[in-house]
Amino acid sequence: MITELGIVAGDIWHFLDEHGKSALSGLVAGLDKPRDTILMSLGWLAREGHVKLDKEGDDYKIELRK
Repeated sequence: MITELGIVAGDIWHFLDEHGKSALSGLVAGLDKPRDTILMSLGWLAREGHVKLDKEGDDYKIELRK
């Protein structure tokens, strides 16, 4: 499972690098991976300080830290 989370974390990184700041809903739709796996991988990236998360309305906006 840890390997899968790492792979999805990489997918998230590449998605954000290509698309810029994205809503969580857009990230889930764009990656075609299970939502729970995306959330766990996103938590990993956030904990490591690689992404910035902001609550905007009913969704979260996610972007890579520069």
